[in-house]
Amino acid sequence: MRDEDIELVLVETFTDALWLERGLSDNTLSAYRSDLTAFLRWLAAERGRGACEAQRLDLLDYLALLSQQGRKPRSTARLLSCLRQFYGHLLRAGRIGEDPSARVEAPRLGRPLPKTLTEPEVERLLAAPDTEDPRGHRDRTMLEVLYASGLRVTELVTLRPQAVNLNQGVVRISGKGDKERLVPLGEEATRWLAEYARGSRAAILGGRRSEYLFPTARSACMTRQAFWQLIKRYAVAAGIVKPLSPHTLRHAFATHLLNHGADLRVVQLLLGHSDLSTTQIYTHVARERLKQLHEHHHPRG
Repeated sequence: MRDEDIELVLVETFTDALWLERGLSDNTLSAYRSDLTAFLRWLAAERGRGACEAQRLDLLDYLALLSQQGRKPRSTARLLSCLRQFYGHLLRAGRIGEDPSARVEAPRLGRPLPKTLTEPEVERLLAAPDTEDPRGHRDRTMLEVLYASGLRVTELVTLRPQAVNLNQGVVRISGKGDKERLVPLGEEATRWLAEYARGSRAAILGGRRSEYLFPTARSACMTRQAFWQLIKRYAVAAGIVKPLSPHTLRHAFATHLLNHGADLRVVQLLLGHSDLSTTQIYTHVARERLKQLHEHHHPRG
């Protein structure tokens, strides 16, 4: 077996183990494969070593190279976390005698506040699609559901019709690690979903069948990237010029709930966070918004 094939088997065995042990998503596993493959190619080309021969200095030099190339500290920290898990896996499997990542320090990170939208900006974004067109009606419904429930984009685009209970106004989500949660939709999103299910979905499918609630014109699952392009297009139409992310409406959902007095643990459950500390970042967003309002409106701000 060629050296390249051996390395590939090591990476695939590692990602399979991650999937079995931690239930990581396909997107996360794909990112791990990409990061590891890039490192192992560099290791072979620049140092003439395979994965099991890597040394601490190799990891340090590779991380320094990425930093010089402009890679951000948070991205570098994610890569180092991936390498630590990979070499920990090799150590447990008896493929190596010493973990080269054990004494490599992660870069110091600040905690960036998630980018979000004000309530008027959300209203403009929701109003941007042309709901007279079936696809525009679908897009408006997707935006309404995203803002009402705080779903991840992947959870939204892969949603099945049977996961939605319009009578109770809830949606059943299988999130990260296959953890299930019930999320209320609220009256507005439920109304849009009911109208969409009665007409626009069938018009988009044109007689075809689809297992997805929000299919494309070809009855397939919309990709995360395609939906992200839709959001960017509607943001431009709504006159929103601030930088957005695929999670913008999820961030807005959490921030606006806290702004209106929701309990942090309730928001944690709705978002599907396993750790409360992940949710606490939104309290900082809410405080930052209050500071901005005070500075803008108070005579001594």
